[in-house]
Amino acid sequence: MSSTELPGTSLAAATAVPRVSAVRVAEGEKLRSVTLPGLTLNVRARPPARTGLPPALYVHGLGGSSQNWSALMPLLADRVDGEAVDLPGFGDSPPPDDGNYSVSGQARACIRLLDASGRGPVHLFGNSLGGAVATRVAAVRPDLVRTLTLVSPALPELRVQRAAVPTGLLALPGVASLFARLSKDWTAEQRTRGVMALCYGDPEAVTPEAFQHAVQEMERRLELPYFWDAMTRSARGIVDAYTLGGQHGLWRQAERVLAPTLLVYGGRDQLVSYRMARKAAAAFRDSRLLTLPDAGHVAMMEYPEAVASAVRELMDDSGRS
Repeated sequence: MSSTELPGTSLAAATAVPRVSAVRVAEGEKLRSVTLPGLTLNVRARPPARTGLPPALYVHGLGGSSQNWSALMPLLADRVDGEAVDLPGFGDSPPPDDGNYSVSGQARACIRLLDASGRGPVHLFGNSLGGAVATRVAAVRPDLVRTLTLVSPALPELRVQRAAVPTGLLALPGVASLFARLSKDWTAEQRTRGVMALCYGDPEAVTPEAFQHAVQEMERRLELPYFWDAMTRSARGIVDAYTLGGQHGLWRQAERVLAPTLLVYGGRDQLVSYRMARKAAAAFRDSRLLTLPDAGHVAMMEYPEAVASAVRELMDDSGRS
């Protein structure tokens, strides 16, 4: 099935990308840049323990980056040849030339990356926005996906979590610029504490080293002149995806996914409701569910060992089927 099944977009002027402080690279990781027509993607690789392992692709959430997978990737390095992508406009990937930050646009970017590299089919991972993106990729290009692991995927909810409302408000014209003005005096440390309070089940469990790394990454992001534009357009993309009906609706596409699927939900998630776990398990035809009562929105960062163990079971069982 062709990736052209995804809704199209109009072209916009390319955005000049300034050089800012370098992104952090954990021990054992390597970065590479993949240039495609109208699109440049930064890819973080974790060399596999041995040659011949099946490939994996990790997709982060709104406001995140490929670094969000640095805790999980080494735990699976003996099972997969893992790469994590910075979605367009995030991490070290510049904005897309067409200005398209929709879920479909981000899914198309991942599809183009996989097609260009010839790495498919992959074990595909997605968190939050990346979970919506991965769901769309698996639905429209089943040939590219071996298994699917979704951590707190951003799938439409009738009753949105109260803490998620500000993200939705970013989609409204003028709100991002207003918030940027109101928060101009906030330090990177204050912003980081706010993000962790929202995303972690227990922010106090974050080590001082990990917190400092997060602060440094926040400082780097704030140097990017397109930071707020990427956040705004991506938030609008999530809202738009929630309202799409028909074959492009995310729940309809979840029903079309053929790959064995692992769903991971946190009991303390303030952005994606824990109550959505059962609905998701019913929607994905070949699914299993891991619930972590003390986890927040980023279980792969808070409880990487538990997530890795469940992924191994998924791979083992799918390999025997």
